[in-house]
Amino acid sequence: MDISTTSNVRPTTPERSLGRTVRAYVALTKPRVLELLLVTTVPVMILAQNGLPNLWLVLATVIGGSLSAGSAAAFNMYLDRDIDAHMQRTENRPLVTGAVSPRGALVFAWTLALTSTVWLLVTTNWVAATLSASAIFFYVVIYTMILKRRTEQNIVWGGIAGCFPVVIGWSAVTGSLSWPALILFVLVFLWTPPHYWPLSMKYKDDYDEADVPMLGATRSGSQVGLQVILYAWATVACSLLLIPVASMGLVYSVSALVFGGWFVYESHRLYARSVRGTEPRPMRVFHASITYLTLLFVAIAVDPLLPF
Repeated sequence: MDISTTSNVRPTTPERSLGRTVRAYVALTKPRVLELLLVTTVPVMILAQNGLPNLWLVLATVIGGSLSAGSAAAFNMYLDRDIDAHMQRTENRPLVTGAVSPRGALVFAWTLALTSTVWLLVTTNWVAATLSASAIFFYVVIYTMILKRRTEQNIVWGGIAGCFPVVIGWSAVTGSLSWPALILFVLVFLWTPPHYWPLSMKYKDDYDEADVPMLGATRSGSQVGLQVILYAWATVACSLLLIPVASMGLVYSVSALVFGGWFVYESHRLYARSVRGTEPRPMRVFHASITYLTLLFVAIAVDPLLPF
């Protein structure tokens, strides 16, 4: 054996190998998506309670919702591993790099799905548990398996899966659904296209390479920009419906108008730049949409705690 060619090779220790494996499985859950779950679930629970709900109930709902969302993400990566390998944005995902085997990912996804459903059933109620299981089904079957590779409207209807955290949070507190929860469900539904379509504009070449018909990849910048404007206006209009229906106060009302106006403004800028033929900067709208939704739901959490 040529010692000179092997002496610098450092053997992989079990600890380092275990650490990489754990990080790979965590990556399967799309942790950044879990942040959005927290942003939309906890404030809705405060609104449903009209004050601070039981902290154990909040923790149990967040744990169950996180497991549910992680399951849906893992199923998605398992089913999309072929196209993920052709996209720069997803080429480092665990199933593409081989950090996790397809069998391991599938077992992990099913384990999270069953655990989350049982957990919510035991710690909250059957309504929240049923909605959680429905969210997994919608994201995996309706969006990933049926819509994503067949229609440019995929994210419109597939995005419904991302609306479930608000109704899960509401039902965990009340055991039922009512108009404020349904308005927030529709709000997130309308928000999803103007949030995701700018991202698909940014990664147009990726989606073309993977043959995935995202609207941002199949239409011109001006056409996408116009759709983003329409959905942004609809989102803000829906947010204002919550004021009379849920008797929202000054904090939420002002926030919905100010932050909504900013979101619409950024959407119009995207369209205007596309029409002029200049760089549309779609990621400005993408990041603005996240900030808008975060601030709006912070207002939803704060408003019931104040006397005005």
